[in-house]
Formats: sequence, structure tokens, C-alpha cells
Amino acid sequence: MRRNFCFTEDRLLPPLSSFEANDKSTVCPCPPASPPATLSVSLKPYHPFGYILMLHFDSNLAHPMAYLTQPLFIAPKQMKRISEAEMGGKQAEAPKPRDTGSFIWCLLVLVIGALVVTAAALSILKYLHFSKNNEAHPINKKYADALELALQFFDVQKSGKLVDNRIPWRGDSGLQDGSEENLDLSKGMYDAGDAMKFGFPMAFTATVLSWSILEYGDQMNAVKQLGYAYNSLRWITDYLINSHPSENVLYFQVGDPGLDHKCWERPETLTERRPVTQVNTSFPGTEVAAETAAALASASLVFKENDPDYSSSLLTHATQLFTFADTYRASYSISIPKVQGFYNSTGYGDELLWAASWLYHATRDDSYLRYVTELNGQRFANMEFTTWFSWDDKLAGTQVLLSRIIFFGAKDMPTVANLDLQMYRKTAELVMCGLLPDSPTATSRRTDGGLIWITEWNPLQHAVASAFLAVLYSDYMLTSQTETLYCSGNSYKPDDLRNFAISQADYVLGENPMKMSYLVGYGSRYPLYVHHRGSSIPVNADTSCQDGFKWLYSEDPNPNIAVGALVGGPFLNDSYSDTRDNVKQSEPSTYNSALLVGLLSGLISTSPVVKSYT
Repeated sequence: MRRNFCFTEDRLLPPLSSFEANDKSTVCPCPPASPPATLSVSLKPYHPFGYILMLHFDSNLAHPMAYLTQPLFIAPKQMKRISEAEMGGKQAEAPKPRDTGSFIWCLLVLVIGALVVTAAALSILKYLHFSKNNEAHPINKKYADALELALQFFDVQKSGKLVDNRIPWRGDSGLQDGSEENLDLSKGMYDAGDAMKFGFPMAFTATVLSWSILEYGDQMNAVKQLGYAYNSLRWITDYLINSHPSENVLYFQVGDPGLDHKCWERPETLTERRPVTQVNTSFPGTEVAAETAAALASASLVFKENDPDYSSSLLTHATQLFTFADTYRASYSISIPKVQGFYNSTGYGDELLWAASWLYHATRDDSYLRYVTELNGQRFANMEFTTWFSWDDKLAGTQVLLSRIIFFGAKDMPTVANLDLQMYRKTAELVMCGLLPDSPTATSRRTDGGLIWITEWNPLQHAVASAFLAVLYSDYMLTSQTETLYCSGNSYKPDDLRNFAISQADYVLGENPMKMSYLVGYGSRYPLYVHHRGSSIPVNADTSCQDGFKWLYSEDPNPNIAVGALVGGPFLNDSYSDTRDNVKQSEPSTYNSALLVGLLSGLISTSPVVKSYT
């Protein structure tokens, strides 16, 4: 049996009817306006011990401050004694003025009222706290300026017939790429400081760039950078579509790295043969096919509103590539051993989960959700073990991406899927706890300057990737009004994750022991000897394959600024050697830049993320 009490701006009103049997809800006779707060009081039999009193409080808090200033008034005459008949016994006598039962019920309602007011006050404080945090903050000019530079590096790396070229020392290149297979693979982007097109990291670049736009497109737009992000993404996805000429064939590489690295010349003057390499049913490559599927699925969400036909084409290729990747499971590093020298894969399970996660977001097809939960979660997800997000390992990214569903969309989800997704979220929280510097489980893999540092080759990748995931998770918590992250008994707020992300971004931008920005073009001091062919050779230089190496070893700074390049980064002791042949530290890459774009976009301002990509 249940009784409802409606809280209006000036009083508490019990319903006109008495408690009803069989635990049925009663209609609360509140004023015509929707009641801001409703208390349901249920009395359930629990034989042989008696009855259980159950309370349920609902509040829409449309005008939250009204309920802190108005008195609570209870009208005793509106209360009715529960009859013995309603309790399963004889009809009760009429209530007497000083009846003990009425007094107890009156006292009980007063206690309940006090509890409700307390709950309402706490709810209001939470409401006001998150309303304040969810308000868009002013633009942070430092991060906006850095984002503008970072996006230009994609223009530095473009291959093909350039359109609206923003880099004066770049020109058309790679126009014949793919022609030996009757394909147009002229677009896409050169991977790093050479002239190679590696499909595996290029697809990852596109996936991260798509994710950044989906989460922080409004922030990009606020600083007039969204159009450039769209154009860079499409330059890659056009290439990826052309590299997938049939369902079970994917061309994942243009150029021979052995030949390419024997030369030091600008992409515009290349004369060497540029062979293409594919994976197919005879020589499968699950991770590269799955990563390409993730890239095209995520990009289909980006272009869904503005170009639905293109979005549909992207999604068609994505679903075909995922089926190919999953049906013919094998690592491309094993199928084609020559790729092991460059972007050797450590496994394909993470890419399958990553691709299926993006396909679920793009299609809302529950089969992809089952794929990452009950079908393959235990096999590939490495639950409760943390990893580092990178071009090779997508698990941490997958865990954060799937946590998004728990934060915003798990209401009607099957129990099994929900439980598995909770495990993804739990693992994502372990990742977050490892990043927070004062957490009991904080990783020790940091420089004295505070930078996350995992490997000596391209160390900034992991720092920037970790910071990007942290700002995402922080914003998921804020938007879903999740107040606390617990790390081995200690509690942390979304701001703690954001502050960690800020610390990594600020290190990159110059707040480090070297007092140097690792983003080329940002600040007064940044690397001048970037390991990059096009940047290091004068535009008017007449060089061939071999004699171009004089520019590699030149003691002069690069004549062309590789605007927006994020170099590899410092050693573990926070030092950096600005020399062109220091490949580990001085070579930039497109995937580093994509991760930095995501991080900077998230830090431009504090505002809620979208609850659904569709």
C-alpha cells in the first residue's frame, strides 16, 4: 500500500484518498502545475515480522531555490487513519482526538518531511554545482592558438593535388600513387618526416580526429577551426575509401620504406617507384582492416548531417571491412613480414573491439554491442588491466568510448551487456586513477617534470593520448553529473582529471625543464631542426635521392617551418636534443597531431559533451 505526498511551493499535501491496498499508486491531487517534488510512502507486508516502510522521492527541481525558503505545512485533518480492514483485519473505529495511532502517523510524516527537505537540499546543491560546471566557460586563448597551429600540420603532410593550400612551401605530390593497380591513392597523408603512406597509423589518425570532432566540434567551431578539421579528415577518408576497392581487399601502404629511407628529398620531387601493398583473404591483416573500419565508421558520424550520402558510403565500407577483419583473423605483421620494421602490430583483438565499438555508435546495431561484451569482451578486453593508448594499442580508448554508453545510454540495455560495459568502465577508471599523480595507484612512469613517459621513441604520443582520454572522461563525468572517481579509497573530482590533462598540455607548450615548446611554431622557443624532409630542404633546391642528405646533416635550421608539428619529445630526464638526425626525439607524426588536436579542443573551454553522436 502506497501513499503519495506532493510538495508545492508552500506546503505538503497528502492525497485525498487513504492508503490503498495491493501497493497501488494513488494520484496526488496537487495544483495544476507539475509538482516539483513527490514523496511516495509504501507500506508492504513482510510476514511474519510485520511491515516494511518504503520511501521514494522524486523531484524535477524546476525552481530549486523555492523549496529552501518556503515553510513546510502539514494539515492533520487531511490525514486518515489506516483501518484494520486495510491492514487485513477488522474495520477500525473512528479516530479519536488523542488517538495514539494518529499521533504516531503524524510524527512519522514529520520525520519523513524532514528527511525529504534534507534530500531536496542535497539535490539542489548537486544541481547548482553541476549547473555551474556545465556552463560554457570563456575561450582559453593559449589552447585556441595552439589548436590553430596543430591543425596546420595536416596540411604540411598532405599528398595529392592540393586544394586551398595553406603551406607555401608545399606543392602537389604523389599524383601517380596507386596507378600501377589502377587506383587513385594520390590523397592521404605522409606518415611522419618521410614520404611513406602507412595505412595503419593513418587510419588511427582519422579515428582520433573523428572522435575529437564528435566530442569537441562546438569548441573547434567557436575558434573557427572546425572547417579545417573537417577538410583534413576528409582528405584521409577519401584515400581510405579508394584503398578499399572490393570487400576483402585493402591497400594499406604506398611506397617501399627501404627505398624511401635511402633518399632524402621533398615529396614534390620524388622519382622513385612507389609500390602498393594490400591485405586480402590469402594474406589477411585484421588489425589494419579493423582500424580502417573504425576510422570510416567514426567519420560517418562526423559527416552524417552535412553530407549524408558520403556518410552512408563511409559506413558501407566500414561494415565490409569489419566483416573482412573478423572473418579472416590474422595479424598483418605475420601475413606480410616485411611490415614488421615499421608499425609492427602487437595483436589485433584491441582493433576488433575498437572497430565494433565505433560501429555500434554509428549504427546502433545491437550485434556490435554483443560483439564487444558477451561474445569477445573476456577474450580481448583485458579487463581490469591498464594499457597505454596509442596507434598500436586501442584498449584504453575502447574502454573510455564504451564507458560513454554507461554514462549516457544504458537505461534500456540488456543486463548481460550492461554488466560487461560496467567492467569496461571499471577498467577505464583504473586507467584514470593511474594517471592522477597523487592517486594511490598513480603510475611511476613520469619524468621529474611531470610528463607521462613510456618509451624513448616518440614519448609524447603516450602523454598526449593519456591526457586526451582524461579530459574526455572528465567531461563525461561532468555531463552525466557523476561527482566522484574512487581510486583505492581516495576520491577525486572531474577537475582532478582535467588538471592532469592541463599539466600534460602545458608541458608540451613550454612549461617544462627545457622551457621549450614541443609544438613547432608555438611560443618563442621550439625545435628548429625537425626531422622532416620537406621542411629541411629549400623549395628551390635541385636535389635527387642521394645528394639531398646534405640537408639532413646541415647545421642550419630548417628553411621551411613545419607549422604545427608535434615532435617526438624529451628523454626521461626531461632533456631534448634539437638535432635533425635525432629521429627518436625530433620526428613528428600525424597521429601525434590528431591526439593533440583532441586534447587542445577539449581544453579550449569547459562545456558539456553531447550525450549521443546521432
